[in-house]
Amino acid sequence: MYNYMLSRHCFLLTICLKPRRIAPKAVCSVSCYTGPDHGPDADPQLRERRGANKNQVTKRRRKERPSCQPVLDNFDQQYSQELGDLWPSARAVLLDPHSWQYGVMLNRFSAVTGITQILQSQGFYTLLPQNSVSPLLCNDFSTISNSKHQAGKDSPFPPDYISKFPPNDFPLQPDSSSHVLPQDLKSEPSLSLPRSTLQCYIHPYPLHFPSQAHRPGQLKQYYLLNAASLLPVLALNVTDGEKVLDLCSAPGGKALAIMQCATPALLCCNEPDPHRRDWLSKTLESFLPPSLTSRVTVSAQDGCSFGQSETGEYDKVLVDAPCSNDRSWLYSSSSQQGEQRLKDRARLPALQAQLLRSALTAVRPGGVVVYSTCTLSSSENYAVVDSVLNDCPEAEPEDLWEEIAVPLSKYFTFSHAHPDLDTPQKPSLRPLNGSSSSNPRRLGILVVPQPGRTWGPMFLSRIRRRK
Repeated sequence: MYNYMLSRHCFLLTICLKPRRIAPKAVCSVSCYTGPDHGPDADPQLRERRGANKNQVTKRRRKERPSCQPVLDNFDQQYSQELGDLWPSARAVLLDPHSWQYGVMLNRFSAVTGITQILQSQGFYTLLPQNSVSPLLCNDFSTISNSKHQAGKDSPFPPDYISKFPPNDFPLQPDSSSHVLPQDLKSEPSLSLPRSTLQCYIHPYPLHFPSQAHRPGQLKQYYLLNAASLLPVLALNVTDGEKVLDLCSAPGGKALAIMQCATPALLCCNEPDPHRRDWLSKTLESFLPPSLTSRVTVSAQDGCSFGQSETGEYDKVLVDAPCSNDRSWLYSSSSQQGEQRLKDRARLPALQAQLLRSALTAVRPGGVVVYSTCTLSSSENYAVVDSVLNDCPEAEPEDLWEEIAVPLSKYFTFSHAHPDLDTPQKPSLRPLNGSSSSNPRRLGILVVPQPGRTWGPMFLSRIRRRK
């Protein structure tokens, strides 16, 4: 097993970022982000103040923050019913941020050979089977990759840093409670998923790869995220030349993932809140070359009425809806904030249903919509999808179990059924109606964080608009 200890300390590189105020989330403009920006380290200002000189290797420790008791009590009451035996272990993961794992999504518009070598030498492995780069990229981006991102020149580490540490002594230290690498993960993954240009590296230990600072005119090499947030993008299955709408786009992680998978004719990233839209624009600028300006646009429309203004315009639509984000809500800054969030929670399903209906209006006949959240709450997941399906006869759900859950079951823990089938129904949840009740898995699949597989929460559902 790898030796990640360097003397008695764990060192990580931190990058100097210019502090920038991020506005609180607005209800209709919030998108659900499940990367490292949730949990005790969620505040962007706190993360940026922790930065150091870019050529300095510093010691970094997470500051402990207690969980919010009112939120935890609510989760215990709700999720013990909805998740059954999965909840105690999921609870343990959510209460232990040191155990959280992070994925490293590489940027195909930048040279990443050096980063790939570092990741592989430390036991990271690719989540998905790889395909060759799209031919549409060959002429447009080769100059950018070769000029500004030669391997090693834009590394997040100082020039002599890598050479100081042999591969097995790289100073990324797993948490002492980490689980031993399972036998079935020691070999190359044998997945039935389509090959993709999207490259995401994951590790069985909760290693925290350093982030990269935004530098105008230069592209970042990778994006850190909760690997489960890639599943809605995989379900969307974007291909070259399609028109795609990311309805709730900020801060932009899933938009970047879409661009790693294919080169659409148009990717419209919608975000009405001006502060979050600025965050989204900077994310896109940090990862996408200027030659994509005509293909990737930023919109400021209200997501709930977007479909009325652009009816049937898109081949694919992603609705990464605002939700009661379990990871961040559990670490609300005060009991008062937690209690207010729980009061606001009751209004979210109506908003989510509005966004999903708007998406189904914006997609063309025969096109698909993927709805996702980063909460375990059934009322914001299965019940929202079921409600919209009953109101929209032109909408048809598609079973993602064999396509997504089965081939990725090595890496993610998926719940097996809608909670209404196995547990007493909560008063806030309507019974399943229509054709969906005969096959509840068609309503969507849910990733539940578990020890050693701390990805999620992530719910995703795919709906096709009938021709």
